[in-house]
Amino acid sequence: MDVQSHLGRGQSVNDLEADYAALEQILDRIAVSDSSSCDEQTVAELAIRHEHNIRRMESIGNQRILEVSDRDAHRTVGCVTVSEFLQTKLRITHPKKRLQAVQALEPMHAMTGEQLPPVCPNTARELAAGTIGPDHVHAVLDVLKKIPSAVDVEQRARAEEVLAEFATTLTPKEIGAAGVRILAHLDPDGTLTDDRDRARNRKLNLGCQDSQLMSKLTATLDPMTRALFDVVLAKWAAPGMNNPDDDQSPKGDHADADSEVLREAADRDHRSQSQRNHDALKALLDAAVNGGLLGGSHRGLPPQIIVSITDAQLREHAGIARTATGSDLPMSDVIKLAADAQSHLAVFDDVTGEPLFFGRGRRLASQAQRLMAFSQYKGCSKDDCTTPFAHTEMHHAEADWADGGLTDSPHLAPACGRHNRAVGSEPHQWSTEKITDGPDRGRYGWRRNTDPPDELRANHLHRIDELLERHSREVDPPCPERSGPPPARSFDLTWPRAPLYLAA
Repeated sequence: MDVQSHLGRGQSVNDLEADYAALEQILDRIAVSDSSSCDEQTVAELAIRHEHNIRRMESIGNQRILEVSDRDAHRTVGCVTVSEFLQTKLRITHPKKRLQAVQALEPMHAMTGEQLPPVCPNTARELAAGTIGPDHVHAVLDVLKKIPSAVDVEQRARAEEVLAEFATTLTPKEIGAAGVRILAHLDPDGTLTDDRDRARNRKLNLGCQDSQLMSKLTATLDPMTRALFDVVLAKWAAPGMNNPDDDQSPKGDHADADSEVLREAADRDHRSQSQRNHDALKALLDAAVNGGLLGGSHRGLPPQIIVSITDAQLREHAGIARTATGSDLPMSDVIKLAADAQSHLAVFDDVTGEPLFFGRGRRLASQAQRLMAFSQYKGCSKDDCTTPFAHTEMHHAEADWADGGLTDSPHLAPACGRHNRAVGSEPHQWSTEKITDGPDRGRYGWRRNTDPPDELRANHLHRIDELLERHSREVDPPCPERSGPPPARSFDLTWPRAPLYLAA
């Protein structure tokens, strides 16, 4: 897309930069301005005007994002994809939702080059005017996604127009309620919905862990998945079945369970139906993971729960362990895993600091080498990348395999697919080098090829607990006169830890 098409009236790029600089100066003045001398009506009107201008800036921001995408400008600031640019440089919470809004509200280009009008022109107009906000936009798009494919283009366009009009006076939640009535009008008998619509709307999302390490699972299941899940719940979630609080509770389904044992277990079962559904899903996942259903390997790792803790945590039964898939487990669950010997438990020797495993001379990393890398990095080694270790590849970080690199543990670092492919000799690509001093010594850091040679950045997102512990040691160093036994030693961030692997 031509930048000049967005500037309008012959405005130059230098003028646009000057306008943004002037805007920032105005914002600085507004930020320190005092409204105490204004009457109440003026204060209310200023708040309304402020919100309208924020919404207008959202629309202009969508234009900037589209320009970045069209011109691959994200590569100039070290981002491999536009989504990474939104997530790391703009720090947008839901980059995919923002990109969906950009695609719906901004004029895109066809494969032949001509410019197409926005998919949702009325919604785009209201956002540009500041009469609606981004939450209204997402509410409108959510309703439009549910319109059956069989509805003709004219009716779909009319629905978008009505929703955009509603959005100027309703809240996003109220738009959803109005959308239900619109959908009922477009498909009153439910006969237009077909397999394409159901396939488009199917989803299952696993939310982030909260302060109690609990996660919310939300899903929209297609009819067949719902029917299959009903069958599983009928057997695995029956009263008395798969009760984690009852060691006499039958496991799996109740086909082979003794009827008397099951009856007695049901009499002791005080769980709600929702809790039984949860425990049935847990038992089903356990059977899949530990029953061989997932095969023997996933990216070089056993497809089982792999956790990482210190031996001090294991001794004291305290702390939280991180799994290779990016989940946190309380120590009570880790102890159960160790007792059952069903999973791999990587325990770091926090005393000697000497590695027990070294690399093997082959192109693909071995399972031991991957476990060693997990113990050191916990996830993708590229700074600010949130990809957990189970979804990474082993990157020849010292020298690429094609350039004579060795597949030795000291020369390997985990990298997700997009960042592994971003390493190269081009100016917009990345290089990896081992950090030789400081708290990240021994790990590989990343830098753009246009950055200074000493500007290496390590990823700390997967090792926040270590950073917090290091900070606590810096602000509260141990007192020599303190009585009692010495505290257990924690991570030494300057050395790779030595893993001890306990496998089934």
